[in-house]
Amino acid sequence: MTAASPDLPENAVTKSEGGAFVVTNRLVLSIAIPMTLGFLTTPLLGLVDTGVIGRLGEARLLAGLAVGAILFDLIFTTFNFLRSATTGLVAQAFGRGDLREQQAIFWRSLAIALVCGLALAALSPLILRAGLAVLQPGEEIAAVTRSYFFYRILAAPASLANYAVLGFVLGRGQGALGLFLQSLINGINIVLSITLGLVLGWGVVGVACATAAGETIGALVGLFLVMSGFDRRHRPAFAEIVARDRLMALFALNRDIMIRSFVLLAAFMVMTRLGTAQGAVTLAANSLLMTIFLLAGYYLDGLANAAEQLTGRAIGARYRPAFERALKLTALWAFALAAATTLLFLVIGPWMIDALTNAADVRAEAYRYVPWAAVTALTGALAFLMDGVFIGGTWSRDMRNMMLAAFCLYALAAAVLVPVFGNHGLWAALNLFLVARGVLLLARLPRRVTATFVS
Repeated sequence: MTAASPDLPENAVTKSEGGAFVVTNRLVLSIAIPMTLGFLTTPLLGLVDTGVIGRLGEARLLAGLAVGAILFDLIFTTFNFLRSATTGLVAQAFGRGDLREQQAIFWRSLAIALVCGLALAALSPLILRAGLAVLQPGEEIAAVTRSYFFYRILAAPASLANYAVLGFVLGRGQGALGLFLQSLINGINIVLSITLGLVLGWGVVGVACATAAGETIGALVGLFLVMSGFDRRHRPAFAEIVARDRLMALFALNRDIMIRSFVLLAAFMVMTRLGTAQGAVTLAANSLLMTIFLLAGYYLDGLANAAEQLTGRAIGARYRPAFERALKLTALWAFALAAATTLLFLVIGPWMIDALTNAADVRAEAYRYVPWAAVTALTGALAFLMDGVFIGGTWSRDMRNMMLAAFCLYALAAAVLVPVFGNHGLWAALNLFLVARGVLLLARLPRRVTATFVS
């Protein structure tokens, strides 16, 4: 009997597509590659938005956009649990062949997304006030941020609905559909940002409206595509959707993943804070070098998505060979690509720095730490992979606890190394944090697998 989410009563379960399956490289890449390409449209969007506002020639507009983007990154990263939890639960239901429960999970997640989105919109004045109080950008910049924020927050329900849609799509292993939806959202956003922000001269308001339009259209299209694929014969009753035990399990899963996300954000905030203490040049250099880590993260996230779906599906099917094969293949691809990325960035890292800044002092400072940034692909590979496996298994408590333990090690390492080695010590502590995340979860894996696949 599996330790996954409890099944519906036997007479309520409709079987289709579930059971034993074979995991191949082609199956892994059919999920990983489309999602990697979809994720890569996000930094492209950021570059376009920055370029549009940058062409207006006013530093306060660019600074206001940056502050607004930080606020929304914090808000929506907080709610990323909607995507992760939905993926793991749907993947397990997919493995069981339970079409009825797949639909029920989708409706639960969508309801939570819409309620949270409406709450964010209603509380937006308070959220903005708190964010500006913390960041303290100055009144001219804050005025720009307010204009951006109040237009973009209108799409909060649609933005969170997209998390539920993407989680459902990924849970079923539909990587191509996930790529289409990500590309649609960001593509509309890019086109409208240029049109509204630059051509029509709406500036920051135009960029905000473009983002809101992209999220809204993407959500409507995603909902249509997902719902049109539902078989009415397997439609869950309202009582099943709002069943107390299922809702409580979903809330617990969401809570643990949200705490884990907060701690991860805190780790990067510590990196920024300790970098700030070493001067503006070092802070700027670290900011440029974190681009390397983020780029590596996009394709590692793609492989993590493959691990989520395939391991979750194997758990739902109660088929251990598929779980072990999925773990092996995703690990091989993750470490092979991470090693290649590390080597690539060791070679082209200085060129990337030159392309990103003309400041000679920042360039010189960044050159010194390129090896530390390049190796983050390798030190972070296991962490990304284990996150995917534990999301697929819906083992959220372990994710939360091991993240907290890794953060404590990180804080201790930073406290010891930074005073002695400066920025080298800070980068060493970050890499230790990445390694600890992966190793601590890996140490928990055998016990979880044994408990899940008992005969």
